[in-house]
Amino acid sequence: MKTNLTNVKKELESYASESGMTEMQVLDKLKDYYFNKEVNKNLKLYKKGKKKVSEINRDLKISSRKFYAILDKKNISYTKYNKSKTEEEVE
Repeated sequence: MKTNLTNVKKELESYASESGMTEMQVLDKLKDYYFNKEVNKNLKLYKKGKKKVSEINRDLKISSRKFYAILDKKNISYTKYNKSKTEEEVE
């Protein structure tokens, strides 16, 4: 396991030196890539109705507000829960 990690470190350092970026910038790009990959996988399940918003939020460790922002950004329709009650509902 340790040898695999050293190989990854060497590859990361060599890529960073070739591209002119720091190691942290490369890691940030990798983090964004894998996060988006996971989001897309979960969105497919959400569209099919196999996964709920709460499950997705727990898996991705994001808030529901951020998840709904992602849905807006990708133009996916959804129904939001309305917390405020109108006078018609109270009567």
